[in-house]
Amino acid sequence: MEEVVEPRNIRTALRRVRQNQGSPGMDGMTVGELPKYLAESGEAIRAQLLGGTYQPKPVKRQPIPKKGGGVRELGIPCVLDRFIQQAILQVLQPRFDPTFSEHSYGFRPGRRAHDAVRAAQRYIQEGRRWVVDVDLEKFFDRVNHDVLMGRLAKRIADKRMLGLIRRYLEAGMMADGVVQERHEGTPQGGPLSPLLANVLLDEVDKELERRGHAFARYADDCNVFVRSQRAGRDAMEALKRLYAKLRLRVNEAKSVVARPWSRKFLGYSFWIAPGRQVKRRVAPEALKAMKDRVRGMTRRTGGRSISSVAQELREYLGGWKEYFQLAETPRVFGDLDGWVRHRLRALQLKQWKRGSTVYRELRARGLSSDAAARVAGNTRRWWRNASMALNIALPATLYDRLGVPRLAGGPQPSEPPDTDPYVRWCGRGVAGPTRYPLSRFGKQESASCWRSSEATRHWRKSRTSLFRS
Repeated sequence: MEEVVEPRNIRTALRRVRQNQGSPGMDGMTVGELPKYLAESGEAIRAQLLGGTYQPKPVKRQPIPKKGGGVRELGIPCVLDRFIQQAILQVLQPRFDPTFSEHSYGFRPGRRAHDAVRAAQRYIQEGRRWVVDVDLEKFFDRVNHDVLMGRLAKRIADKRMLGLIRRYLEAGMMADGVVQERHEGTPQGGPLSPLLANVLLDEVDKELERRGHAFARYADDCNVFVRSQRAGRDAMEALKRLYAKLRLRVNEAKSVVARPWSRKFLGYSFWIAPGRQVKRRVAPEALKAMKDRVRGMTRRTGGRSISSVAQELREYLGGWKEYFQLAETPRVFGDLDGWVRHRLRALQLKQWKRGSTVYRELRARGLSSDAAARVAGNTRRWWRNASMALNIALPATLYDRLGVPRLAGGPQPSEPPDTDPYVRWCGRGVAGPTRYPLSRFGKQESASCWRSSEATRHWRKSRTSLFRS
């Protein structure tokens, strides 16, 4: 405990908490208020920690919807407790981490999810074409306190440290103004929870190593790769017994022995390329979740400007691209780029509303009179109109300037003028020729000298002649 309250460790912990920011806990204290509070009460808190009398506050319950349905409960400790947990983590992690399995990648210094995905790819390439995918039911909510403390007691001799960790585990959770007692689980949201999870599951890792299995684990996501279905079933039964000793429940409905390309691991899946090369791809579930999120951002009833939508897309797609940069499917990313920009063009048409406005804006952006008239004459079909020569009036470079990131690396191929390559992604039909190919639009005319009123009158005449034909 003396190492926890050592001044250098305290300063490092304070700096990390301030960098991580985060919302206030049940007491309402913000990260910005923590330094002043420590200046006033730091000595008293230090004495309580050294004396083994410090009592953590209950965490604030924050339900988070899960992608597959249901709710994940996030427990947000108050800022002071996050600071103390960070100080404890900085002392325990350097001691515990070297003893963990090399197959464990979650929440460890110098390791990340990408390393686990690469390891899984390597195992499959070596010929392990079956995966044992075990799903633990509400892992962080089901951690048994006695079992966990028994594992910690084998590693920690300081009774004050063990008592403080026990009190953190048993601190209540505030929901709707009422503090509820907790008898199991380690709430997600505190700096110490991932380390405690690794301590508990390390026993399973060591047993899998002893049996010679090839596996990769990230927190409670563990995939074991074997060479036959029978070996996979044996490994599944062994894992169920190991988890039962830790009093953890296996979700029977989601735990299977299957081919690895039919399963997802940390958002990724795999496919077999020519030459029997195993390559990485974004799992279909992750692609669907991404497209649902983008649809929500680019919905045509949001009443937001294109620049604000682009800002939201920049923040989300930038992080999405960074995480899924390992995917070896450039064509998929290229099609996603086109689909995102197609939605942005449809949103722009919706915001222009009137046919006269659409015609005027398209002419001002270099579209021919005939092409602009055909788009403006059918202004209610936003999605189909977004594929009618608008890659000229609203090119991809426009959205580059707005900051919308491209998911496919390198220079982008030009969009085919006479085809709609996006329908296979949105499920609205089969890709093929558009109703009005560019070859019928004729030579583009400069619109720099057109006044708005003249453009509107010309659009009305074109619209009349178009409907008569």
